[in-house]
Amino acid sequence: MRQMIDSIPNLPADFTLMMRYAMGWVDENDNPYQQTTGKRIRPLLLLLCADAAGGDWRKALPAAAAVEFLHNFSLIHDDIEDSSPTRHGRPTVWKLWGLANAINAGDALFTVSFYTLHRLTQSGLPLDRILMIWDVFNQTTIELTRGQHLDMRFEHQAEVSIDEYLSMIAGKSAALVAACARIGALIATSDLSTTENYAAYGLNLGIAFQIRDDILGIWGDPDVTGKSAATDILSRKKSLPVLYALERNDTLAQIYANDNLTDADVSEALAALEQAEARTYTEMYEQRYFEQALLAIQQANPKGEAAEWLMQLTRALFQRDR
Repeated sequence: MRQMIDSIPNLPADFTLMMRYAMGWVDENDNPYQQTTGKRIRPLLLLLCADAAGGDWRKALPAAAAVEFLHNFSLIHDDIEDSSPTRHGRPTVWKLWGLANAINAGDALFTVSFYTLHRLTQSGLPLDRILMIWDVFNQTTIELTRGQHLDMRFEHQAEVSIDEYLSMIAGKSAALVAACARIGALIATSDLSTTENYAAYGLNLGIAFQIRDDILGIWGDPDVTGKSAATDILSRKKSLPVLYALERNDTLAQIYANDNLTDADVSEALAALEQAEARTYTEMYEQRYFEQALLAIQQANPKGEAAEWLMQLTRALFQRDR
């Protein structure tokens, strides 16, 4: 990824600084940054799927780098659209350099993702396979923006059904995870049944991953997650446990109708969620998608050491506390 950014000619240093900052490589003064700024789960998943499906993970490196660039492009734009001042404990790009510069830096990372994906033409893969990967990548970018659109619309939509919510996170959160699994498999094989199983694994894993975020957003340990358990409620985020409870508790609906929430409102909302048994319901949904992910990866029949690592990663994501 660093090589790709450095290889683009005629880019001013202050411009690439914003991109390197967004990737977590440097601080705002262009000094090396040593703290964790992301899990890099998506490129790791792609490389493991490529290897487990019988391919050479080295050939998958351009695709793995491309999906991470695409993911970080979406984060820059998400932070602008959500007016988020921080990410991973650091000021967001727009907060440091302004909205216009941040939009431009995000657009640059979006373009760099395609520029990087094109390096697959040097991997020795058949051209028809590369075109299939290119098509998956294009469809995924549309799904990301569809999901983000719905997420923003739901902030002002009076009623959101659970099915609508699941459709939204399938686009915003799970589409790129599914693409990573499918692209990794496509680098290894042209067998469509196998690649479909990998894609189903990634989609279900991505949905379960987002549902776990919903749980941690309300009941996570602030010392571990890095944010207050009240944050999602104060922002009236319509996450899965909240949507479930809104259908069953008039008190929570009244709280969410307020323009400004107090600490007392947060305490009352947490009590309403507990009364509705929203956490139990949400964990049941998470378990369902996790089991569907496991079934799909078993049907894909991954091989070798990469298969073992893939299963460990899957279980680690399901059990995570941050």
